[in-house]
Amino acid sequence: MKTLKLLLSFAITATLFTSCYTEVEINDFDDAPVSLNEVLSSYDLWYVDINATQGFGETPFLQKAFTISFLDGVLYANNNIAGLGDNGNGFGIDVGRYDTLDIVLDVEHDIDGFETFDVFEVDSNTIELYNPNNDTSYFLDGFQRNNFDYDFVFYDNIHYFLQEYEAWEKTFTSQFGAINEFDNENFLQFLAGGNDSTFRSSQDTNGTTANNLIWDYTGIYGVGDVAGDSLLKTLTLDYDFLDNEFFELTVINDSTIELFHPRSETVYEFRGRGYIQFLKTTDEKDKKVTKKDKKRKFRKDRVANPRENTRV
Repeated sequence: MKTLKLLLSFAITATLFTSCYTEVEINDFDDAPVSLNEVLSSYDLWYVDINATQGFGETPFLQKAFTISFLDGVLYANNNIAGLGDNGNGFGIDVGRYDTLDIVLDVEHDIDGFETFDVFEVDSNTIELYNPNNDTSYFLDGFQRNNFDYDFVFYDNIHYFLQEYEAWEKTFTSQFGAINEFDNENFLQFLAGGNDSTFRSSQDTNGTTANNLIWDYTGIYGVGDVAGDSLLKTLTLDYDFLDNEFFELTVINDSTIELFHPRSETVYEFRGRGYIQFLKTTDEKDKKVTKKDKKRKFRKDRVANPRENTRV
């Protein structure tokens, strides 16, 4: 990866030709060749910059991962937003094995199988993983755990966080606020896969298990940013018969969200039910991801929704 600078060799050659005898001392240990394994292990976490991907193919385990880590032949990944920074001491979960030879990285993923990559060093903390089988390159940015902004990744990917539960159950409705149609909705579900923007809602009674819910409505949803506040998001639910329902979305913890409805000035809390950990295991009873397969994609629709009201 690192090589001796050509300029150095030119300087040495010029010196030899212009002097009968010149003592040249070369101390360039810093530019000694570095193995691919050393490069991969030089950072605790490699953030998969999905929006920088080049090519039209897909490598499944990279599409699912927010970060990957290379630790002594074991590949780790943070595939979930819930618990990000806590799972596996920040590394995530064990998803496979890897090996290196020259610039070639071979990965044997527990579920997705074998993949091979040519690895190129883009700059001091960025590498390119080129998959010759699908002619697609992924770009990974290196970080140490102590300076990796887990919160930024969390809030920048709220769209996926909402998909990590089988259902969101309404657990609180404020006593203040005008009565409105959304008061009747007790469960929400945000589906992964497909167009990646489908939600469902149910008016079933509280306490109904996720598997027994009857979904009354299916529509499209969108998550947006709020200028000047990285911790506040907007959520728009497209109800054809009710028009759009617009909320300010705040994350309380890894399983609870607050929705403020500006039109009625009502506050709701929803708690996630049926956590879907995107485990990579051959045990079908644990492979919950088969029902809702998460796949990170370039989000063309990530435009902040205009705020209809200001929360007091």
